[in-house]
Amino acid sequence: MDHPENSAEYAGLQVNSGVEQPSIINPYLKRGRFRKRELSAAELVEGIVKGDVTILSQAVTLVESVNPDHQAKAQEVINKCLPYSGNSIRVGISGVPGAGKSTSIDEFGIHVLKEKGGRLAVLAIDPSSERSKGSILGDKTRMEKLSVHPDSFIRPSPTAGSLGGVARKTRETIILCEAAGFDKIFVETVGVGQSETACHSMVDFFLLIQLAGTGDELQGIKRGIMEISDGIVINKCDGDNVDRCHMAATNFRNALHFFPMPDSGWQPKVLCYSGFYGYGIKEIWDMVYEYIDFVKQSGYFDYRRNEQAKYWMYESINEHLRLNFYNNPLIQQQLQEAERTVLAGQQTSFTAAQSLLDQYFKLMSNE
Repeated sequence: MDHPENSAEYAGLQVNSGVEQPSIINPYLKRGRFRKRELSAAELVEGIVKGDVTILSQAVTLVESVNPDHQAKAQEVINKCLPYSGNSIRVGISGVPGAGKSTSIDEFGIHVLKEKGGRLAVLAIDPSSERSKGSILGDKTRMEKLSVHPDSFIRPSPTAGSLGGVARKTRETIILCEAAGFDKIFVETVGVGQSETACHSMVDFFLLIQLAGTGDELQGIKRGIMEISDGIVINKCDGDNVDRCHMAATNFRNALHFFPMPDSGWQPKVLCYSGFYGYGIKEIWDMVYEYIDFVKQSGYFDYRRNEQAKYWMYESINEHLRLNFYNNPLIQQQLQEAERTVLAGQQTSFTAAQSLLDQYFKLMSNE
């Protein structure tokens, strides 16, 4: 750079060139020197069984990965953890967006740990963006007391396109948490509507959180998430909202009489509470444990666990078939051509799909 200050007419002035700036990268740092060693499946299982939440978190990340290499290792970990699972009470907590699920779980968790002891794992499912595919995973920020409790473990997970209000691998994560010694599992779904019922197929007690003024009696008797609930609780029953909450509770109780009796033989109850102030929490958990004792005595508890295992076997088959189809190299090539013909109006979507499936089945039969 030319500095006019250094010319002869400016005698006595001089600008030094300065010191050459060092590189922002340490030249003495060896690449990969601080890279963490990847744990083997046996080491992951050993850490999980010991109750190490750091290793448990790594195992959950491995299970949620869509990398085929990770999936093989994840299945090995799950199979080895299976003998240590099944010894917890699984509670699914669902409700409309803004019903206060995360705040309520904070109160629920502290109450259960104080009254019953043991360890609690919270699997909080957060919706993923349809545009960016990202997820905030911010439910943990509302669980201020539970997030610092030494006997709790909170794992936020994205839906990543999965429907039904839960993440793709929530079922497997439950098994890992049980193997780590957590005897109470809360599964918090995303804010759901009437048909997001997948959470019911992986928990022992399904709790639906409602708000006052979200619909009339006709809304209450619609089939879907209402008829699979084992308990309905109405949140924000405080201040000048108390009368509206009790009126809503009466409407829901009336609506439940239109539903057939559940297979468990348990008549769902409707209670009011305040998640913010902590009113009515004890009554809710008295109801949950009353239900657990009821179904264990009748034998429905084990029957439902077996039915859930069968359901998820078929779900796993569907998922593996779908992944195998889309990861097939020949099908990936044909998909581009099929898209082009459909967009050009040369064939219908159904014809293109059937053609691709026929080619896939032909490939499978040749193998």
